[in-house]
Amino acid sequence: MPGTRGPVPVPVQANGTNDLTLDILCTLDTQEPFHTAETFPQISQGEIKAALDRLASRGMVEYNTNVAEQVILTEEGQQICDEGSHEWKVWEAVKSKGRIHIKDLDRIVGPSAKVGQGNAFKLKWIKKDGDALTPVANEVTDSTRDLLRHVSENNTFPDPKQLKDYQKRKLVTSRKVITYTVRKGPRWALEIPVEVTDLTAEMLQDGSWQTANFKPYNFKALGEHQYAGALHPLNKVREEFRKIFFSQSFIEMPTARFVDSGFWNFDTLFVPQQHPARDLQDTFYVSDPKEAGPPGPDPAADKALDEMEADSQMYQGDKTSTKLDYQKYYDNVKAVHQDGAFGSIGYRYPYTDSETTRLVLRTHTTAVSAYCLHRLAANPRPCRYFSIDRVFRNETVDATHLAEFHQIEGVIADYGLTLGGLMDFLGKFFNKLGITNLRFKPAYNPYTEPSMEVFGYHEGLGKWVEIGNSGMFRPEMLLAMGLPEDLRCYGFGLSLERPTMIKYGVSNIRELLGHKVDLNFIESNAAVRLEKE
Repeated sequence: MPGTRGPVPVPVQANGTNDLTLDILCTLDTQEPFHTAETFPQISQGEIKAALDRLASRGMVEYNTNVAEQVILTEEGQQICDEGSHEWKVWEAVKSKGRIHIKDLDRIVGPSAKVGQGNAFKLKWIKKDGDALTPVANEVTDSTRDLLRHVSENNTFPDPKQLKDYQKRKLVTSRKVITYTVRKGPRWALEIPVEVTDLTAEMLQDGSWQTANFKPYNFKALGEHQYAGALHPLNKVREEFRKIFFSQSFIEMPTARFVDSGFWNFDTLFVPQQHPARDLQDTFYVSDPKEAGPPGPDPAADKALDEMEADSQMYQGDKTSTKLDYQKYYDNVKAVHQDGAFGSIGYRYPYTDSETTRLVLRTHTTAVSAYCLHRLAANPRPCRYFSIDRVFRNETVDATHLAEFHQIEGVIADYGLTLGGLMDFLGKFFNKLGITNLRFKPAYNPYTEPSMEVFGYHEGLGKWVEIGNSGMFRPEMLLAMGLPEDLRCYGFGLSLERPTMIKYGVSNIRELLGHKVDLNFIESNAAVRLEKE
């Protein structure tokens, strides 16, 4: 009959037993409550659980789950239980022969001879006489076999202190045993009633709905777990960062290349060519190919920037531009490093051209910012750029450092900018992230002056954690690009991992990124709202 639920058929077992649900009802009719381990010892826990659930869903029975630990023998433990312990076999062999040469023990006793010999020595059952073994005790008690026989019969270990020792010897192991205590339910009956699952038009017409036994709906039942994909917390926070930047008229910089030349990664940012940051212990260098060509335009990056700027209202003004001279820019950078220029005395060292072409895994996305700012020299105007991507440094891995991590890079170019304006901007920016407890600390960067480190308080670690670096780009850096003197520029680089750690309460960065990440942590965390606590 459509729309009804009656007894669920259970196949007859090979031994001819009846429907298990009916057996449970018959047992409960004469014995209440009863324990499944005693009444149905030969039936598996899965079958018992399925039958009880069929009856409990109809309110016919109720049951409690009992979980217990049982001790069982391993294969080696069962062998000892049947044949005797290793030390007993050695003693028996030595006693029966009277004297056994040590070299012959393996052949007589078997693979367990070495272990048995050591234990027999400890128990003083045998002794060494030259190159042979002779018995000491005339009668012995094989306590190991007796103990394992007790475990085999009772599934318990008489001395809990010895249990760990026997587990280490891999003679016993423990298993979880689930049994059930069953009693009658509020709708107890010896027969499973038919339950109506659908209210049909026919039932309304003939009035049978008034006496029908409707199956109750379980509104507390959880749906089956869906093993769907989940966004990593870093991607959730990254997307929130992007929304904040876009809401403030920032344009996303193209950061598709992880490998860059020393010129863009170091020289344009006035990192001296003898600076420790260029050493192998701090930077990953590419071995094949080792060198890049001279600095020049990047057609893919230029096209991506043109398309993004075309969609922004901030960049709809004068679009006349001059052609960029990359060779002149290279010469200007070299002049500042070597001799000093544009108001700077420079570093005054011989500038090596070969250092500029070495290929590196970029140590910061500021290399992309330098490219975009130089591109801005073709049409100087106020602008706002940002990027969020991976950078690579040869760091020692610890709770807050990895060899690769994400950097959030921001650049604001405008007229009349001041350091106070940068602090105000960063304060409002982090306030949108829900991080209000900030500190600023004076710092040194080769390409910004003045410079500030930004710290946020991490409740989990109980300390202040550096979450960003910032400053105003040096005039000699901007003037070398060909930008006008009155155009100033903020630059700030923030961490993606550390704000995510603060937001999600993660104390070890290796639990957030890398092979130690718990997939349950990724699947169970809800979408982040950075401005909400």
